[in-house]
Amino acid sequence: MRTYPFKRGHKKTLYEVKSIMENIFGNVEIRDNKLISSYKGLEKIEAWIERGKLAVETKSKNVDEEDALQTVKVWNDFLFRVTGYTAKERKKKLTKS
Repeated sequence: MRTYPFKRGHKKTLYEVKSIMENIFGNVEIRDNKLISSYKGLEKIEAWIERGKLAVETKSKNVDEEDALQTVKVWNDFLFRVTGYTAKERKKKLTKS
């Protein structure tokens, strides 16, 4: 499990995260207050709000290089839309903690 803080002014509710996931990944269902989805190289994506942060668990699968690159791009777009932090900003925050 990995957690991501929200940038000031970007804090989302579970249903706002669900809407973003639907726009990006297409298919989303809610089970036990967790959002469940999948996308190309990500066999399973679970997302929920925990202690004011976005918590996610992913399970990846083997795909060709093109799908892998697309998966990373879409994943980073999802995290940016939800948290408000770019991949570079997320990496910087992670190295600080």
